[in-house]
Amino acid sequence: MTTEIRVPTLGESVTEATIARWMKKEGEAVAVDEPLVELETDKVSVEVPAPAAGVLSSIAAQEGDTVEVDALLGSIEAEGKASAPAKKAETKAPAPKKAAAASGKEIEVTVPASGESVTEADIGEWFKKVGDTVELDEPLVSLETDKAAMDVPSPASGVLKDIRAQEGDTVEVGAVIAVIAEGASAGKSNGAATNGVNDPSPREVAASGESVMEGARPRPSAELSPAPRRVVAERGLDPSSIEGTGKGGRITKGDALKADVKPAQAKAPSAPKDLGPREERVKMSRLRQTIARRLKEAQDTAAMLTTFNDVDMTAVMELRGQYKELFEKKHGIKLGFMSFFAKACVHALKEVPDVNAEIDGTDIIYKNHYDIGIAVGTDKGLVVPVIRDADMKSMAEIELEIADFGRRARSGDLKIEEMQGGTFTITNGGIYGSLLSTPILNQPQSGILGMHRIEQRPIARNGEVVIRPMMYLAMSYDHRIVDGKGAVTFLVRVKENLEDPQRLLLDL
Repeated sequence: MTTEIRVPTLGESVTEATIARWMKKEGEAVAVDEPLVELETDKVSVEVPAPAAGVLSSIAAQEGDTVEVDALLGSIEAEGKASAPAKKAETKAPAPKKAAAASGKEIEVTVPASGESVTEADIGEWFKKVGDTVELDEPLVSLETDKAAMDVPSPASGVLKDIRAQEGDTVEVGAVIAVIAEGASAGKSNGAATNGVNDPSPREVAASGESVMEGARPRPSAELSPAPRRVVAERGLDPSSIEGTGKGGRITKGDALKADVKPAQAKAPSAPKDLGPREERVKMSRLRQTIARRLKEAQDTAAMLTTFNDVDMTAVMELRGQYKELFEKKHGIKLGFMSFFAKACVHALKEVPDVNAEIDGTDIIYKNHYDIGIAVGTDKGLVVPVIRDADMKSMAEIELEIADFGRRARSGDLKIEEMQGGTFTITNGGIYGSLLSTPILNQPQSGILGMHRIEQRPIARNGEVVIRPMMYLAMSYDHRIVDGKGAVTFLVRVKENLEDPQRLLLDL
């Protein structure tokens, strides 16, 4: 029996991932739930376990490929059926290399199909030059489509005889972009040495004090998986200077993204053209491209509008001050602001159910549960873990869960399912010093609350001017489902619950 391995659901707003590395090879035996392949998204890294025991009979997506949710990754055969094909593959594997050495025929490199709706791609970067020696499956060129970026491997070993499409050209699926002379060898005069073992290593370049210019990029470490290798290549980083946080000290895509460019590299003019010593052109990372696309999709899909108010935080701060030590002693966690805001939002959501709903085609889905997403900033990007059934949890339970989410988000240990299914989101730009902002919806949710920094400001109270700790609140909402009256009512209820926390206890 054949069991398919597919890309699991990766999060509410995550639609694709990059194959970081395969932990098993074709023909190897696997046990049920044994990790097979590691996927990297713009939020987390996740290992896909084997859905059944048997032999890994095929791998459909290679390291470095970008795959969509539910895409086929490979297949597993029951051990009895798979043992023969695996053995057959082992005995036949050396044959192509032997034939290649003697044939000398020309092999065309074509643009592979990369999706049902993808008909063309742009040539990103050639990794080899005409006359260079290439190995079977060695990356030749990167292609970029409107959905993903991918490397095209060499279909044979030999010499790159001809390049028929230049960087920046748009080519159709199936078009011939290069020709390889199979089994041929490159001479010293053909320029192969410039891409071969005589290249200076990143450490040698740094030691010489020379700037890293176009055509002299540090060669990525062989130990890097494709996702971080691409980032290292794009930004001209030295892999030896990057601290790996992955398993066994392995460098992840997030490690490469947050690594600083060396001063000598930062001063160097970047491709595709020299902008002078005061400027630098750097290709946008795939992470930033994904973030940009999803934020724009949210703006294009929803009729997004933001309403504002301010809240006097005096009562909450006095309550925290009064019970801070007792709360921490009993529950083992400090009493923060987020539990107050989570409870205040749940109370308001019950009064204005439209904010807790979502649109599905021509239907409105009203949620009778209150799962609050809490935006957490990390070095690898913004993640939004979800507090399930926040209406059923105490403030201590909410504080403990938020603290746990924060720790695991920064270490990259959050699970995919912990970031799915939220009905409303709270984001706190105040921790970075933001005074006012307009948060963007976390689709398909219909509302998001933005918190900001607390600032001592003069306000009028009972005919007198007093100084109070004030915070601006911003509530963005989808005007297709939430009317202005509902949005304003929601934000006013949040304000009232925070300025008089006893309302939460009395359910007023």
